[in-house]
Parts: sequence; structure tokens; C-alpha cells
Amino acid sequence: MKIFEPERGESLRMYSLRVLRENIITTEFEPGVMLYEKEIATALNVSRSPVREALAELSQFQLIEILPQRGSRVALIDMDLVNEAVFFRTTMEVAIVKLTCTMASEKDLSDLEEILKLQEFYLQNFSKDKFMELDNQFHYSLFKICNKLQCYNMVSKMGAHFDRIRNLSLHVVKDLKLVQDHRDIFHAIKDRDPKKAEEMIRKHLSRIQLDEKEIRKTYPQYFKN
Repeated sequence: MKIFEPERGESLRMYSLRVLRENIITTEFEPGVMLYEKEIATALNVSRSPVREALAELSQFQLIEILPQRGSRVALIDMDLVNEAVFFRTTMEVAIVKLTCTMASEKDLSDLEEILKLQEFYLQNFSKDKFMELDNQFHYSLFKICNKLQCYNMVSKMGAHFDRIRNLSLHVVKDLKLVQDHRDIFHAIKDRDPKKAEEMIRKHLSRIQLDEKEIRKTYPQYFKN
């Protein structure tokens, strides 16, 4: 279990939720593993109440199964939920990249290119955590350019099932094309070409369908039948 420092002004419930969610997404908590309030509360140095509340919220997003009198279990990966998350994210991000083509300033383009350079560095000098952080930062930046951060928060909340697959793909898929995808999206935005930007973001977000078979072969126990 990875433990992070509380953020300034963060409630104990939100802190517990953030840590638990991140450990589920990165599969530090493997799908199917049991979680116990007391153990988590001790590890986070909080009482059991905020942990219980965080687990209840995660269960609403179907990331956790509450087992009465037994504890909580990390939900197996359900591809129906993954595909729904991909559908929602694609719908939102198609609109976002089209807006970005008209709204991105030269400073915005420079910032996006810097993210890409860093992501290329961490692909060559592989760091899964840094690579994924920069992947998220690239997509966040598109929403920020369009002043649509509330939409980004909605995508992030619903996208947790998709994010578990994204993290697993970094362990399994040998020919990662994510950075090149980002480059293609960036160039479409730089060229102010919304049609091309839409084509590239759809291609990028659909890769999970190509990766699924390979991920399932490596981690069959992680998936709901």
C-alpha cells in the first residue's frame, strides 16, 4: 500500500479516499484482495470512520464490494464498466480537443510540448509512476485550456475502471504508442485541425480494446468473467 502525505485543507475522509482510490487504480491493491478498516486506519494514522466513509463511496463507483461482517473487497475489473468509462471519456475529449484547436495559445502549446518531452524521457528511462502522471497531466491540460475543469473532474471520477486497465497496460504492452498518440493530437491542435484532432483522440482512447486480450492473458485473475 502506497501512502501519501495529506494535502493542505484535505479532510480525513478525502485523504483516505484519495489514498485508497490511487492504490486501487495502480493495482497496489490487486483486484479481488480483501481490505480491512482497522488495518487501513492504522496505516494512514486516522480513525476508522473516515476509512469507512471512503470505502462506502468507492463502493458507489463499483471499485469496492462491501461484504457484511467480513470486510471490503477490491472489485474485479468489469469490462462493461471499462467500456462505459471509455465511451464517456471519448465523448467528452472529442469535444475538448475540438475546442482546444481554437482556444490554445502559443503558451499553451509550449506547455503541452514540454509535457510530451518529459513523457518521452520517462518512456526511455522508464518510470511507470512518472509516465502515468504525465499522461494524466497532458489530458488535464486540454481541459484546462478550455476552462472545463469541472468536466475533467467528472471524467476522472468515472474513469477509474479505465485507469486500472491503463496502468496494467504499462506492465504488459511491449509497443507503447501512447506518446506518439499524444504527439499526433498535439500536432493536430497546433495545426488548428479539429477533424484531425478528433480522429487522433478517438484512436488514442480506443487502444485499450486492442490491449485487452494481452492484459487478460497476463492477469486473468483480475477480471470479472
